[in-house]
Amino acid sequence: MVRGTQVLVEEAEGQIRLPEGKDLAELSGPQVYLGQLGGRPCFAAPLVHDARLPAGLSLVLARQVVAGLDQATAALIGQALALVEWDTMHRYCGSCAVPTELVPGERARRCPQCAFVCYPRISPAVIVLVERDRRILLARNANFTAGRFSLVAGFVEPGESLERATAREVREEVGIEISDLCYWGSQPWPFGRSLMVGFYARHAGGELRVDGVEIAEANWYSLDRLPDLPAPISIARKMIDHFVATSATGAASGR
Repeated sequence: MVRGTQVLVEEAEGQIRLPEGKDLAELSGPQVYLGQLGGRPCFAAPLVHDARLPAGLSLVLARQVVAGLDQATAALIGQALALVEWDTMHRYCGSCAVPTELVPGERARRCPQCAFVCYPRISPAVIVLVERDRRILLARNANFTAGRFSLVAGFVEPGESLERATAREVREEVGIEISDLCYWGSQPWPFGRSLMVGFYARHAGGELRVDGVEIAEANWYSLDRLPDLPAPISIARKMIDHFVATSATGAASGR
């Protein structure tokens, strides 16, 4: 069960797990089918507003939970956050306010009056590792804990390609130009209901000048003296680790 960006968890003997929904039916709203994990069907539901949680259960920010989980379970939590929000926010038609209905066999809700169909949507975002003279650009978001650095990232704007969005985000946040974009990979990311699309790039000009709003500080780091980095489950960390590993073997930038 979820509420906003929080997830209901059970802690026992120092281990965190997702509780069994069948034991908590009185606490949940309408269920959404997610799929299967380990051969077992999985469902998500919103936690009712005035629910009193039994002993041993607590609501925790999903961002704090996923770092310690395996990839499949973390992905399931992200899917739960997004689909519960979609199902809750679109129970009424945004065009004529009539209650919508689930479409059989599809992940969609349809208005029976005007036939408007609403599908779950994601927001594309880009994230980029920029290389300069065998150093990489790392930045500290103003909301990060002190000392934590990551890659430059941001959402794609309407009418913008992934490549243009990447160059714009770097220019806006740290004031430099980039070139030689190379696709690395992607990762669904539940915080912002986004799909993070990762690129490698090279520095093409300019000196670092942070925006002072989103980015508090940014620097070029040598690969043997990296600061505190994001959790290993994040695409940012995977990209950094891959770059370091491939650089050590002579495969520059993993290309």
